[in-house]
Amino acid sequence: EATDVEGQAIQVLANIRALLSAQGLSMAQVVKATVFLTSMADFPKVNPLYEAAFEGHKPARSTVAVAGLPLGALIEIEVTVELL
Repeated sequence: EATDVEGQAIQVLANIRALLSAQGLSMAQVVKATVFLTSMADFPKVNPLYEAAFEGHKPARSTVAVAGLPLGALIEIEVTVELL
């Protein structure tokens, strides 16, 4: 269980990929992502990991600073997909 934002970002992106894959979907079908960070200072650490996970696909994105996340998480990502 990662305690740093980079490790948590890698895990949450892997979780998203796995959930999409289980439904026969891919990251290319994500049309919108909302990234919640407990510190905007972490944005430069997370951004390259986020970009790599989407492999050139650039869905609309919002990044929001929040006071806290469940279970002490540093990052949460919500996605909306387009079903073809």
